[in-house]
Amino acid sequence: MTLDGTNTWVLREPGAERVVLVDPGPLDEAHLDAQLAACGGAGRVALVLVTHHHHDHTDAVDAIHARTGAPVRAVSPDWCRAADPLTDGEAIDVEGLSLSVVATPGHTADSVSFVVGGDKALLTGDMVLGRGTTVVVHPDGAIAPYLDSITRMRALVTAGEIEVAWPAHGPVLDDAGAVLDHYLTHRQQRLDQVRDALVALGEQPGPDAADHPTLARRVVEVVYADVDRSVWDAAEWSVRAQLAYLAPA
Repeated sequence: MTLDGTNTWVLREPGAERVVLVDPGPLDEAHLDAQLAACGGAGRVALVLVTHHHHDHTDAVDAIHARTGAPVRAVSPDWCRAADPLTDGEAIDVEGLSLSVVATPGHTADSVSFVVGGDKALLTGDMVLGRGTTVVVHPDGAIAPYLDSITRMRALVTAGEIEVAWPAHGPVLDDAGAVLDHYLTHRQQRLDQVRDALVALGEQPGPDAADHPTLARRVVEVVYADVDRSVWDAAEWSVRAQLAYLAPA
């Protein structure tokens, strides 16, 4: 479910010596060598940022930290090395490269995005993908914060702060506003489809529906009937998150 693999972003202000590296990715020697070469060598890495804790973003954290000595920062202190956790709204400056931290929970509770001001770009991690839509990974991820985060991202477009999205998987998205509009519409459509599937199955989204041993899979079989079965397991995570969202308070 990583599309073409994990995008590791190397950010440098024009003319600057040092770089920021975002999402070291999997523990793969070829990938490590390639990203350090793109940085201009281990000594050029000033800071490492992590968008969320999933292993395809974090497995190389310790190796990169050991090779570069650079601090590693994430929302979760579990993935910080020689540095404090990231905070929402924080401004980061590395030799003129300006980044703004935007907390965007939803895919996971610790998901975070970064506004790259000079490029009017948003590094989205897995909250927005280069193709398709992201999975909300229940129980760590949740629909309510996901919708809030996508809405917040869309507001950055409206405010003129971002125009493009740089995802952690797949290609760059040149029209961030259109993609975010699609994400919001798609999620509402899926919620409606889950509601309809529950009616068809004669079920109600009770308080424990998300953790029911078979209900989510039965809903997947209805809602995703025309989708390749290879994605059904991932779809089940999102359906569980939607069942939790639809459950009465």
